[in-house]
Amino acid sequence: MPFVQVYMLEGRTEAQKKAMFERVTQALVETLDVPQQNVRIWVHDMPKENWCIAGVSAKELGR
Repeated sequence: MPFVQVYMLEGRTEAQKKAMFERVTQALVETLDVPQQNVRIWVHDMPKENWCIAGVSAKELGR
């Protein structure tokens, strides 16, 4: 059973996440030859103030 973890900054819409779930699932089904119902995906929505790039938070960088 493939288990994928995705870390990304918060702010994506539900529609964007749904599209990502569908495409990642399909990629795993095709490349690993596993049943779709066995694919698991966990999204970690990271608050922008908790993500740092070169010593500055993503929130401060306007990301």
